[in-house]
Amino acid sequence: MKKIIILVAAISGSLVWAQEKKSDTVKTKAIEGVTITKQVFKKQSDRFVYDVAASPVTKGNTTFDLLKQTPLLSTTDDKNLKIAGKNNALIYINGRKTNMDAESLTQFLKNTPAENIQKIEVITVPGSEYQVESSDGIINIVLKKKMSDGTNGNMRMSNTQNKYNNSQASFSVNYRKDKLGISASLSGGDYTQPQTYILKNGTSLIQNESVGDIDDPNKNLGGYLNIDYQLNDNSNLALSWNTWANRSYGSTIDLLNTLNIYDTDGTLLKTDYTRSKNREDARSYNNSVNLNYELKLDSLGSKLNMNAAYMNYKRFQYSDNNTMRPGVLGDFSQLGKKIIQDVPQTINNFSATADYIQKFKNDFTLSVGGNFNKTKTDNDTKNITDIYSYLPNGDLNSMESISEPNHFIYDESIYGFYVTAEKKFSDKFSGKAGVRYEITNSVGTADSPNHTVEAQRHQVIKRDYNNLLPYVSFNYAINDKNNLSYSFSSRMRRPSFWELNPVKNIITEDNYTQNNPFVKASSTYNQELTYMYKNSYFLILNHSLFKDVITQIPLQKEVIRDGVEYRKLAYIRTNFGTKQEMSAMVGMQKTFFKQYLTTNFNIGFQHNINNGTLNTDPTTGEVFDTYINKTKSTSLIIQSNNTLRLDKKKTWFLGVNYFFVDKQQIELGMLKSLMSLDLSIKKNWNDWTFAVNVSDVLKTNILEIEDYQESGNYNYVRNDQYRRGVTVSLTYNFGNQKVKKVRDIEGASDAIKSRTR
Repeated sequence: MKKIIILVAAISGSLVWAQEKKSDTVKTKAIEGVTITKQVFKKQSDRFVYDVAASPVTKGNTTFDLLKQTPLLSTTDDKNLKIAGKNNALIYINGRKTNMDAESLTQFLKNTPAENIQKIEVITVPGSEYQVESSDGIINIVLKKKMSDGTNGNMRMSNTQNKYNNSQASFSVNYRKDKLGISASLSGGDYTQPQTYILKNGTSLIQNESVGDIDDPNKNLGGYLNIDYQLNDNSNLALSWNTWANRSYGSTIDLLNTLNIYDTDGTLLKTDYTRSKNREDARSYNNSVNLNYELKLDSLGSKLNMNAAYMNYKRFQYSDNNTMRPGVLGDFSQLGKKIIQDVPQTINNFSATADYIQKFKNDFTLSVGGNFNKTKTDNDTKNITDIYSYLPNGDLNSMESISEPNHFIYDESIYGFYVTAEKKFSDKFSGKAGVRYEITNSVGTADSPNHTVEAQRHQVIKRDYNNLLPYVSFNYAINDKNNLSYSFSSRMRRPSFWELNPVKNIITEDNYTQNNPFVKASSTYNQELTYMYKNSYFLILNHSLFKDVITQIPLQKEVIRDGVEYRKLAYIRTNFGTKQEMSAMVGMQKTFFKQYLTTNFNIGFQHNINNGTLNTDPTTGEVFDTYINKTKSTSLIIQSNNTLRLDKKKTWFLGVNYFFVDKQQIELGMLKSLMSLDLSIKKNWNDWTFAVNVSDVLKTNILEIEDYQESGNYNYVRNDQYRRGVTVSLTYNFGNQKVKKVRDIEGASDAIKSRTR
């Protein structure tokens, strides 16, 4: 159900400040606490650094809440984090990718207290040593490091009320004794994701409308276990295991579908009604294990780091999709069509990485390394379609049954090599240059039915490509108050594994999404120029060019069923032309009135240029009306996060957060403006924190997309995910808070995990 309507997910990649779906990208792992007295926001070489070591924002908050209030970071869907000007944000801890699968990220962040964080680093253009895709940026969370032995931990409980009542809880514990460190966490919850949709499409003569609700109940349970052992003064060995399980039984779609047929003079000729009543049961499991070895080579910081990892991901999805027609009494009692879908998916991945960093006394650093990923996905989809017909008195006349199996297996191997050189030429000027070379070999095989004969059609899709990806950056400190930097990077964006599985997800009888095994990797070129003044005020100019954009395109055509003309609407996953995104943003991070008010404020413009044309489903070859998106738009973007201390003892705090994203052109059409005002009140009692958060107070964070084609076709989507809600939380920190956090390890399979979404 989560991947049926992926409109919001497709939209997320097009917004400077926005995000969306299950699909489609951020990853994370355990985090814990925070505190802050002064806030410092500064530019270093290739990153922005936000010092949160004593901030009133942190205590009692979750890590997700803290990240939302970090300069340059934002979320419009309360699920995914974005960096200004970036497609997605990857979460690192202490310089290493988090070892948590992408699907569990959001809930994990929202369940994890954020009280051990020293600083947050925002890397807008990552160097060649990082395994990132497209225009992804990196959020690196640096934890406080204490050397004392002992045990500490925290517990957090929260309850949220929007359309439904949802509850979450988490427990984390850290133990350190001499050379041994153990860190563990367990979190889970029970929540229902409600959505209300209005879907419209057609022409001036034929108009379809679907209105109704989607409810997706979820139960989550997961956690991690890290064991870190110091072999000697220079080497460490670590083993980490992450697990997450999701159960989503009883997800439902209930849409009333209306077809209006008009004469050329505008006279309504006929109205036809159907009802889509779908139910889905799904569950998923993700387990990964990673072995890490780190060897310190000298006192300058030179080191060797190696990882080996295995990941297993399983998802089982069974859906019962029904089109109901009016019966003799006018109710929707007659079953017109039933489609049973069984969509299992299994992903197995083995990965290995090696990184060698050599530091020299003349402020020169040379890094070389490589990675290997071997992935196999197995998708054995089965569709059974039953078509019913009735006599005028309502009695069943006949039934036709069609079986459509589709077994898709995908094998992929990725070899990556990089070299990076970084040099500090003087106290004012430093530079970094690197190159990454990637080799990708993949084979997809699909066994699908051929309706003209009884035999199966066997397709083999091979993709072999090599990519040379350069990177360069410069940083110039003009003086103590002024800093100027520039970065350029080239990256690839490979399709997610679920995007390649050629399954059709049913929304209504004439509305569905279609994945595509022929999707190929896209290319991205990023440039960024940054000016910073007094470590508080900044100007960022950004340009990104995307080629062969991977996205979802709405295609329409007329179909005739039982002598009646209908409009079919298919959301096709494919490569779609080129896109440019240009943005200019000014902002500040400051405290006022003797630190009673802490604020970060950003305002800027984004200019989008889209250029794409499509009229054929690449998977089936079916021809639709031509869809053209060769449009431009310029949008205003505002974000303001404010924390007001209400008493001298620093125990009461008021939070006021606001964002606004003006309308802008994306691949699906014109995205209308989004806005949200969030309020919070927090009280600290020693180790206890009580907080109340009210999100989307004005109920303005509702997604709307509108598209008009010169051919006369139009498409409209309105999606309300009930962002407005109240969350009450209680957090307790226990034990020796000086315990050193277990060393967080980058998993070798982390680069693969975001593609399981």
